[in-house]
Amino acid sequence: MIDEKQLMKLQNGSDIRGTAVAGIADEPVNLTQEAVRCITGGFLDFLTEKNGKPVTELTIAVGHDSRISAPDLKRAVLSAILSRGAKAIDCGLSSTPAMFMSILFDETKADASIMITASHLPYNRNGMKFFTERGGLEASDIKKVLSYAAKNRVPASNEKKAASFDLLSVYASHLRKKICEELSAAPEDKPLAGMHIVIDAGNGSGGFFASKVLALLGADTTGSRYLEPDGMFPNHIPNPENKEAMAAIKEAVLENHADLGLIFDTDVDRMSAVLPTGEEINRNALIAMMAAILAPDYPNATIVTDSVTSDELTCFLENELHLHHHRFKRGYKNVINECIRLNEEGTISPLAIETSGHGALSENHYLDDGAYLAVKLLIAATKAKKEGCTLQSLIERLAHPLESSEYRLKIRGVEDAKDYAGEVLNAFAARAKESGIKIAEPSYEGVRLIFPQGWALLRMSLHDPNMPLNIESREKGGTDIIAKKVKTLLSDLTSLDLSVL
Repeated sequence: MIDEKQLMKLQNGSDIRGTAVAGIADEPVNLTQEAVRCITGGFLDFLTEKNGKPVTELTIAVGHDSRISAPDLKRAVLSAILSRGAKAIDCGLSSTPAMFMSILFDETKADASIMITASHLPYNRNGMKFFTERGGLEASDIKKVLSYAAKNRVPASNEKKAASFDLLSVYASHLRKKICEELSAAPEDKPLAGMHIVIDAGNGSGGFFASKVLALLGADTTGSRYLEPDGMFPNHIPNPENKEAMAAIKEAVLENHADLGLIFDTDVDRMSAVLPTGEEINRNALIAMMAAILAPDYPNATIVTDSVTSDELTCFLENELHLHHHRFKRGYKNVINECIRLNEEGTISPLAIETSGHGALSENHYLDDGAYLAVKLLIAATKAKKEGCTLQSLIERLAHPLESSEYRLKIRGVEDAKDYAGEVLNAFAARAKESGIKIAEPSYEGVRLIFPQGWALLRMSLHDPNMPLNIESREKGGTDIIAKKVKTLLSDLTSLDLSVL
């Protein structure tokens, strides 16, 4: 029988993550069907506490990505919902953004939803994401769900009572409608005719975008790759940050002379793009592109990003687009919540976006939705082509650092890695000041040092006992120079592994 301590270890920020498939050394299965039933029961208790509805009046939508463990875990989730007397909607293969929209769509009107996914993690992992009408749960909510889960011993029930629903088709219709509205066209007009768009779904859930969105609006999707769901992910890691993944979509664009390439992660809450020239639109470039698309409608607005964005991006946003750049601590929920806070306080902020490709727009319920970002890029690309322009022109004045590096400094031999990281950051800042090195202010995460040739940011990892160090330089060899200076500042902190520097 699973205990509370074991359940609590499954928390990963605002999600649940664990090992669901046996066979990998030193990775025992801990996301069992029993655990999933208990967690689902805990979520139901959480919902009744939040909205006052009895469990028997709740409707929960359930979907999953292409992982091989998804069918078994889905059965466990549905079983738990039905055994408690709630109504379940089995949405089958879905995307994370679509699962949130199941709460808003008239066709489903769920009280809440559960997405079974572990994003880009290896095939043996899986997890759960939870949504209410307010969006995804916070980390504090997950902790509460797990505490309730520990008290739940949910028996198996007959999941066949769950109603099946093709959510992806409804979601795709929603995206098509957005494209048609922005291009002032009816679906039968085939507003994407003449556009050649290639998709790389990484064998995750994103293949629908080619067949149910692009093709139905007239686009040519010849040359698209890895559209078929395959939970073993045989071709490349389904992650827009992965070099092999970006190389694959770049190759597809160039080989097929496409107008645009789009790549999604497994559950389609992230995306990146490739232009006809092969130029990759990810990390800083994706942020700049989205901001440039939004700038005419949101003059003087604030763009919220994570903490590792480049100084060159700040210059572009502020000097070229006349927007404000607001860096915040990493974690897509942190960035989104900061965007919500700013808007509620009267500061217009249309976009919260991480370098990872998580991007949320205020016009889209602050939902980190890779497909919706793709729609915005697609609309801009279609308009540009009709006008004889290119998407690249939107960011042609964006500069890039000459060098960039990321190091992960492991914390060893301490009981509380978080407390130790705090001590490291305090010492790092104090020694930098003593050495006359400028510290960026405000610093919403970690300590960011400013050097003549670039910058360095040291912070605590969101999930692991290590301290990521990001360095960028405008000069050749600059990252090595900065890394050596950082190493000197940290040299006597023996529980911090500096061997990678």
